Amino acid sequence: MNTDELNDDLREEYDLQQLRIRKVGSARNKIPNTGIDVYIEPDVATLFPNAQAVNEALRFLIRISQQNNTFSKTSF
Repeated sequence: MNTDELNDDLREEYDLQQLRIRKVGSARNKIPNTGIDVYIEPDVATLFPNAQAVNEALRFLIRISQQNNTFSKTSF
């Protein structure tokens, strides 16, 4: 690698907002994320084997809370 390659900068005419991001490696074959990403603390994550188990537990909590009038559907 020569020094010209190391000092190469993006040209001013490039609009970074319009550039497409190309995924490479194993990430390019994954199904697009249709939900949101949520960080779960490690101690909680040990109790749930996958996203389906987390969603099931949250739906159960929502049902119980609604039955006890803890919060309404509009509070989401």
